[in-house]
Amino acid sequence: GKTLYTFDKDAASESRCFDGCAAAWPPFMAGEGAQAKDKLTLVARKGGGMQWAFDGKPLYYFAGDAQPGDTSGDGSGGVWHAVKLGVTAKRAAAPAQGYNSTTY
Repeated sequence: GKTLYTFDKDAASESRCFDGCAAAWPPFMAGEGAQAKDKLTLVARKGGGMQWAFDGKPLYYFAGDAQPGDTSGDGSGGVWHAVKLGVTAKRAAAPAQGYNSTTY
């Protein structure tokens, strides 16, 4: 139920958020064997692991969001944006297997 965010400073299909940045904005990591589907894709992270991306934009959580549905990171620094997928509430209650939910 945690909100996912994109970072304007990321390159196409490449994360540029590491170290201190990743402590405040943890990457939405994919589990072993995860497979891309539709606009949800995977990007390799520096140092290993795969991160989920939406339409090529790596996805992150915000450490400052305390509760599911919080969006306190939206607009942060003018470069962080909550992902709005336009998924219905019924689907949000039961996300597809293998995906964690956002405001989705």
